[in-house]
Amino acid sequence: MRQIFLDTETTGLNAHGGDRIVEIGCIEMVNRRLSGRTLHRYVNPGRSSHPDALKVHGLTEEFLAEHPPFEQIAAELAEFIAGAELVIHNAEFDVGFIDAEFARLGHRRVGELCGAVTDSLAVARELFPGKGNSLDALCKRLEVDNSAREYHGALLDAGLLAEVYLRMTRGQKSLVIDGSGEEASDGAAALPLLDLSTFELPVIAPSAEELAAHAALLAGLDKASGHKTLYRAIEAAATEAAAEAAAQAAAEAATPA
Repeated sequence: MRQIFLDTETTGLNAHGGDRIVEIGCIEMVNRRLSGRTLHRYVNPGRSSHPDALKVHGLTEEFLAEHPPFEQIAAELAEFIAGAELVIHNAEFDVGFIDAEFARLGHRRVGELCGAVTDSLAVARELFPGKGNSLDALCKRLEVDNSAREYHGALLDAGLLAEVYLRMTRGQKSLVIDGSGEEASDGAAALPLLDLSTFELPVIAPSAEELAAHAALLAGLDKASGHKTLYRAIEAAATEAAAEAAAQAAAEAATPA
């Protein structure tokens, strides 16, 4: 599985209003391991950056004037991302800018070049509903060192995203146990299978305070997700089913034999 972690810096927020890419950074990962291949280019946008954007990336007109326009890196970028899964934080923004640049050159769109596009921001919102899910917030939550991030830089941010994404999805290929006694594919020793039926686990009833805290947490998650949480629906269905079963049992008990 080949993945490209990609980030861009731009002159502003409006790809269709004339804003352009000023930096692009890509980091390749194969089978969830960094391959060592990267693509990092500064781009001369032919225009000035919005003051707010300049505060974010710090790339001045004078600096960017010494670098090639997008048309000179387009083929290289297209080749680098071809066939891969792109992982991008807030993918709609970056893909929109790259597609706008490609369109000016009559080039194929990102979706026609790569295998798939994964929005890591959407992944984070599913994992951490109601919380801040910016790249900085995720670095802090997942203990990824971003102390070198004085400015937003495309290659630096792509690297941080790769580490954040691995930690968010670390359950996908971790602790693979095949029972063969051989070493697992990632180099870790395989563990023997255990018969869990031999364990007797105690059932500890929650206290009133714990039940109240649980209800408050569910209410917060439900509000943050726009009332899309499944737990309450499942809980309500289970309660309704239990009530119906009890009513049916009572009716059967009251019916003469």
